[in-house]
Amino acid sequence: FSSFSSSSPVLPARRPIRVLAMSPKKKVNRYDGGWQKRWYGQGIFTEGSEEAPVDVFKKLEERKVLSNVEKAGLLSKAEELGVTLSSIEKLGVFSKAEELGLLSLLERAAGSSPSALASVALPMFVAAVAAVVLIPDDSAALVAAQGVLAAALGVGAAGLFVGSVVLGGLQESD
Repeated sequence: FSSFSSSSPVLPARRPIRVLAMSPKKKVNRYDGGWQKRWYGQGIFTEGSEEAPVDVFKKLEERKVLSNVEKAGLLSKAEELGVTLSSIEKLGVFSKAEELGLLSLLERAAGSSPSALASVALPMFVAAVAAVVLIPDDSAALVAAQGVLAAALGVGAAGLFVGSVVLGGLQESD
């Protein structure tokens, strides 16, 4: 059986094993002094990780996003489609965003994990499909409710998923 070697044409050549570390860079274990044994919760040692805060606006500046928008002519294309600053002003989009607290929501989303955003998108998509399947088509009002609910959940799921991809691209280390 000594005729088997890595240079044999029948057996593939052996490659060295490559080990990848899957744990976070800065792992923190701390002792929880007030811990009591219960049927739920974490153990006596709580494990977490330190995450470096990511400044999304600094990353956008480093990648020269505004210059690329300018070079691509996206603003003139938006104007051709009828989206101008005066039309946004007439709709009151900015004041409504302030009233709803969308800027603080955007800041929290930018500081969160992209995988958390993507994991919220999946149940929203499933809920959109469930709305179409489970709400009966007995009347026009139910069909309208079904469509509005499915569209809102579907757009929310798509927005969260696309946001997670964009945020993941911004948070990746250079």
